[in-house]
Amino acid sequence: MPHFSIEYSANVGTAADIGALCEVVRKAAVETGIFPLGGIRVRAIRCEHYAIADGLPDAGFVDILLRIGEGRSLEARQKAGAHIFDAVSTFFDPAFLAGSKFALSLDIQINDPATSWKRNNIHDMLKPEAANG
Repeated sequence: MPHFSIEYSANVGTAADIGALCEVVRKAAVETGIFPLGGIRVRAIRCEHYAIADGLPDAGFVDILLRIGEGRSLEARQKAGAHIFDAVSTFFDPAFLAGSKFALSLDIQINDPATSWKRNNIHDMLKPEAANG
């Protein structure tokens, strides 16, 4: 159940291809090898209203929250988080290199199974696809 929620300031959305960012995150999550393909969800939420630092009008942000289920070691989470963050950082290298005022963050949150409910038939639908190559 790796669910990625990407919040971003509206000014980033006009300068970057957010759909491409979602694909970068999805692909990096697959590359970690620790998440079930059928559970990966990536969504982006544009923030029209925001305030950053001392009110800098041209500053922007991207904040990624990854929610996962229990069962992965700290080392596995750190390795996966670093891989995904590196991929996103590379995607945004032009913003950093251009000297724009930009903040990027990624946090991993573990859901408590006692208070997390799920229903998903995507895993079952992917099984025949995987079996047939």
